[in-house]
Amino acid sequence: MLLDPRAPRFAAAVTTVVLAAALITGAVPVLLAQAAVFALAAVNPSLGPYSLVWRVLVAPRLDPPSELEPAAPVRFAQLVGLVFTLLAIVGQLTGASVPALAATGAALAAAFLNVAFDLCLGCETYLALRRVTGRPVTARVPVGS
Repeated sequence: MLLDPRAPRFAAAVTTVVLAAALITGAVPVLLAQAAVFALAAVNPSLGPYSLVWRVLVAPRLDPPSELEPAAPVRFAQLVGLVFTLLAIVGQLTGASVPALAATGAALAAAFLNVAFDLCLGCETYLALRRVTGRPVTARVPVGS
């Protein structure tokens, strides 16, 4: 499965706003909602609600992408985001506010890096792990290849 690389970046923009709200308010329901989004996207990036908004409202107004990226690195990145968000939820529920804030902040920083600099830390980690294990994956491919 190949994805328009702009879609995960759009999702990261929405995630940045959601996680900033969670960091400011400490609201567990906000973290739970984001965890659900991460869980859906970890299974299939097209299942996430941010992906639905992208496909229905944003993508039709843009030119087709010039390159596509494999879904596996994006799924891995969503799984990493889920882990950090679950750590934040556990921290909030157990009263461990410093670890909760650190986990939320780490997830927020990763999402922001994707939006601001097109740097997906989870994707890069996935690609590095594949290279280390001798099973490299191409990060992006031109459309029509």
